[in-house]
Amino acid sequence: MDTRAFKRSLHHSERYNRRGFGLGEEVAGSLEQAYQSDLVAKLRENGYALQRGRLTVRLAEAFGFCWGVERAVAMAYETRRHYPSERIWITNEIIHNPSVNDHLRDMDVQFIPVDEGVKDFSDVASGDVVILPAFGATVQEMQLLNERGCHIVDTTCPWVSKVWNTVEKHKKHAFTSIIHGKVKHEETLATSSFAGTYLVVLDLAEAQLVCDYVLLGARDVDAATRTAAREAFMARFAKACSPGFDPDRDLIRVGVANQTTMLKSETEEIGRLVERTMLQRYGPTELNEHFLAFNTICDATQERQDAMFSLVDEPLDLMVVIGGYNSSNTTHLQEIAVSRGIRSFHIDTPERIGPGNRIEHKPLGGELQLEEPFLPAGPIRVGITSGASTPDRIVEAVIERLIDLCEA
Repeated sequence: MDTRAFKRSLHHSERYNRRGFGLGEEVAGSLEQAYQSDLVAKLRENGYALQRGRLTVRLAEAFGFCWGVERAVAMAYETRRHYPSERIWITNEIIHNPSVNDHLRDMDVQFIPVDEGVKDFSDVASGDVVILPAFGATVQEMQLLNERGCHIVDTTCPWVSKVWNTVEKHKKHAFTSIIHGKVKHEETLATSSFAGTYLVVLDLAEAQLVCDYVLLGARDVDAATRTAAREAFMARFAKACSPGFDPDRDLIRVGVANQTTMLKSETEEIGRLVERTMLQRYGPTELNEHFLAFNTICDATQERQDAMFSLVDEPLDLMVVIGGYNSSNTTHLQEIAVSRGIRSFHIDTPERIGPGNRIEHKPLGGELQLEEPFLPAGPIRVGITSGASTPDRIVEAVIERLIDLCEA
């Protein structure tokens, strides 16, 4: 499929909108009431710090809603205002935050049902309005909705669209896209749908396996060793590559892209690793024929990770990271705290704190667990950050619960 041609055609359709409806002022009050916080605004004015009795709160200097998220949520509110009586659907969560998605459900916005990991579009009819979320939708979903005669409101973050353009460039020049991301994450699913040949790697360790296989091609090894290596490679990446993927053919010319919410430092290291590998395999004069440079790291993701690195350099007794449990950018903020050995708690809503001195949280890579007591006695310094899908009002509610605990 010529995805570029399809996008051009879709963008010229009268049933497609990616700029909103000019109703920003009309929905501004609702958005401010639902998501803004006077307390958080005061913290920003006070050097991102708050002192209440024995509690000191230190807030990361970049956190919470990014521009792309604000845009997506505002467009969803505008869509309901513009289409007051039509059925409105979202192909997935508008963003990875339970409170925001619950607000939209209260506005009678429906979510495409999912059965065993497969979306069911059977109830979506011609004339219905369908919102594409901030992290995008697959080209196949867009095609289905267009052919069904739906009105499409596209809130895809421009940074995500930039990654799509990158993998389309790879495809045009017959390069395989190595995508640093989570293979089942909605954004990576969408990105891979715009790619030609692709391979998804979760982390630096998986990227190293790919590079080891590339370098194996230059070694003098027997057929049995080569066959065993190929079988092991395909077993590892069978569900993370394009149909018909052949590592001996498809790892000769590669470009790198990423899910925009991955850990910036790891994405950069993967890019350097792949470049060094292709340089070693093919030499400096042939490098440009085998490797395409990239720059698809989201500015907002980078700013929040940089702010987190600064915050964890301070003396903290514990860290609270706020965001949806399926939010990739929030999980990576948690990774930073864990890497520094800071006692850290990832929660998705303020209600996870209490009743009493307890917290229900999700350890990195684990399941929900309860910890009691949560706050120690005596003076305590708590660092707080939130993922790009978390409203300031949620941060405020968490801070208020911490204050109540310390005053109890």
